[in-house]
Amino acid sequence: MAEGVNPNFALIREEKAKALVVILVGAPGSGKSTFCTDVINLSHRPWARICQDTIANGKAGSKLQCLKSAADALKEGKNIFIDRCNLDRDQRFEFVKLGGVEADVHAVVLDLPARLCIARSVNRIGHEGKLQGGKAAAVVNRMLQNKELPKLNEGFSRITFCQSDSDVKNAVDIYRSLGPFDNLPSGTFGQKGEDAKVQQGIMKFLKKVVNGANSSQMNKGAEVGNDKQGKEMLPKTAVSDGQWDDAHTLAFPSISTSDFQFNQDIASDIIVETVAEFLSKFDNIRLVLVDLSPKSSILALVRAKALKNNIDASRFLIHVGDITRLHSEGGLRCNAIANAANWRLKPGGGGVNAAIFSAGGHALEVATKEEAETISPGSSIAVQVPKTSPLFQTEGVTHVIHVLGPNMNPQRPNYLEGDYVKGCEVLHDAYSSLFRNFISITRNHNCQKEYGEDSYLGSSSIAGKGIMDCLSLDCGQKTKREGNHASDMNKKSKCYGKLVEEEEQKNNMTVAPAIRTWGSWAQALHRITLHPELHKGVLEMSVDYVVINDLYPKFDAP
Repeated sequence: MAEGVNPNFALIREEKAKALVVILVGAPGSGKSTFCTDVINLSHRPWARICQDTIANGKAGSKLQCLKSAADALKEGKNIFIDRCNLDRDQRFEFVKLGGVEADVHAVVLDLPARLCIARSVNRIGHEGKLQGGKAAAVVNRMLQNKELPKLNEGFSRITFCQSDSDVKNAVDIYRSLGPFDNLPSGTFGQKGEDAKVQQGIMKFLKKVVNGANSSQMNKGAEVGNDKQGKEMLPKTAVSDGQWDDAHTLAFPSISTSDFQFNQDIASDIIVETVAEFLSKFDNIRLVLVDLSPKSSILALVRAKALKNNIDASRFLIHVGDITRLHSEGGLRCNAIANAANWRLKPGGGGVNAAIFSAGGHALEVATKEEAETISPGSSIAVQVPKTSPLFQTEGVTHVIHVLGPNMNPQRPNYLEGDYVKGCEVLHDAYSSLFRNFISITRNHNCQKEYGEDSYLGSSSIAGKGIMDCLSLDCGQKTKREGNHASDMNKKSKCYGKLVEEEEQKNNMTVAPAIRTWGSWAQALHRITLHPELHKGVLEMSVDYVVINDLYPKFDAP
């Protein structure tokens, strides 16, 4: 293929081109039959159109008849169009199996707006399948609610998405330009965004990872009071914080639904379920979902679903406003705010990331860089806000938790290519990591109040897994006896840390620089987490817990 040539149009010349099985995917009225006719009339290849509406001598027939006719046409050396709706994987499965050594299987998805398909279906006359007039609208609407877009892992070598009439025309030109020795490159082409409805595969995943998920809720968006554009006008949140003076509050934006283009309906389900899970496990905490726009769709969806799930509205707030001015402008006191970060953990771009780094000033940028250089999707990094930062001085924010979610935007890094099963997993992990980091901060704060500044970890980072996760989440369980022996513990941890460092140097391993805000015992534990294989005599691990044995064990007197 020549460099710079659009792969949609580039043809691959071979001594013998494979036959094609092209499965049309689209609702009634999307233009499947017209597509087939336009290609066949001007094609240099022999084609057979397999249409279930006319398969039985001009009348509607069965799927089995379509399969037999398609197999016969392939034996005759023809390429075939499967002209059926094929809107879910099960409907496509048997036709995909027609491909093999001698034939490639393609999908052409006519993913046109629902209103256009409905209008065409209602207004057409003399349709082969008699689907026309008033009854067509209900049929099209029902079919689109349950559609499942095709993926390469079903067995397709190529998928072309058409989301406008111009896309359809381009696809027609591609197929009718094929000569006897031409093949098309493999891959997915033309996909510009996910459909607003949740695919069945995603539904199954959400039902698995989200306890108590109501699958019927995931099938439909929330319909609440709206403005002329059909979007809910959310009021500013007015809350008295008197009853929350001793509580801990995290404000967070919707992760990945803006620049990363994650489906908002799916994201709202994950937000509601992870929020419900954490509020049920921890008392005296409050979560606030924030968006700048009073017309925010994600806020409307989350609010409706939170109400249906009976989530306590005093512990989970929906707030319209600037996340960097929650106290000065919104009257909300928040210990921590979450940042929808980029993987480099750098200022720039737009939206929440730019706003938070700007509000935090250079001090926040430096503190973030000291904590970590990068972040991976599905994880979070907590950074203690320096006291010189305006976020601390004006808004009272003690921590910013940077979190990175899944990306469905092909113009951004870590693009998932529309894989919402993986995307849901990553987004669920991102929110879980965010909330765990917040819980860790609140517990460390409790430790600080009870045992003094030396016991405070400062910027406690949790990526969501591993020993430090267990350690920081158990911080609040320390006994007063441990607090009374803080200096003794520090001496021992320094000694142990030195032994660990010597062992690491023996094995030519790089010793991670000590994090300035951590105490010496925390630094020693950090080294253990970096290289657990060196500490088999110290660590005892099972699925449920990790035990770190003391270098100087104590024994009760007999």
